Amino acid sequence: MAMVKLETEDQVGIVSIDRPEALNALSGALADELTEAFREVGSRPDIWVMILRAEGEKAFCVGADLKERGTFELEDFYSNRRQIRGLFQQLRTVPQPTICSVFGFALGGGFELALNCDIITAAEGTILGLPEVRVGLLPAGGGTQLLPRKVGEAKAKELIFQGRRFDAVEGQQMGLIAQVVPREELDTASLAMARDICKSSPVAVREAKRAIESAFGYNIEDGIEAEHESWERVIVTQDRKEGIDAFNDKREPEWGNR
Repeated sequence: MAMVKLETEDQVGIVSIDRPEALNALSGALADELTEAFREVGSRPDIWVMILRAEGEKAFCVGADLKERGTFELEDFYSNRRQIRGLFQQLRTVPQPTICSVFGFALGGGFELALNCDIITAAEGTILGLPEVRVGLLPAGGGTQLLPRKVGEAKAKELIFQGRRFDAVEGQQMGLIAQVVPREELDTASLAMARDICKSSPVAVREAKRAIESAFGYNIEDGIEAEHESWERVIVTQDRKEGIDAFNDKREPEWGNR
């Protein structure tokens, strides 16, 4: 059964994650389906704006499927890593403007899906964060590169080092979230924003997006590669294994600093 749907309303492409029974956790299979959907959006001249949303009521996406990862051997982590890197690169390079519509929980890779989009809208009460360090990992879907760009280096370090969660209102105060609306109005608000963007020249908007992304003085892909190198150093540690084991066992991890 497909876990991703791509629909269109006029010039708006709507990509929906549909795995609510697992809180839309990013399994390898879901990552592959999302990658293909983003590839299709990027290739279609009839789509001027993309919305990324999810089905369910509890979570937009809780990040990596740690139950799946709990069964991984080291080589499985490397294989999954290639899938996840491909997913985020495909999303990041969609040429059209992208809006991510989040609710419930948007954590880890779920939050990074939002960070890799151009604009974030959120339902009231949404909880966001990058908690990876709490399970012996680090954000590796672009979070270490994109969060500092959006909220500044000091705030990004505070959030990432502590694995701290924050709500949609705080995210809006940081300048991270464009709109916070009641849950029942979220899809309508995101679609209204997308349709308003469609009143502008699609060529001009795409080029404006490209120009804005070049404004920070360094190539984002170089930063993503540095992030991946850090991930490679972390993935072979005992702390990484302990972190995931502790999460699945519902206990506090005992870090060995190795």
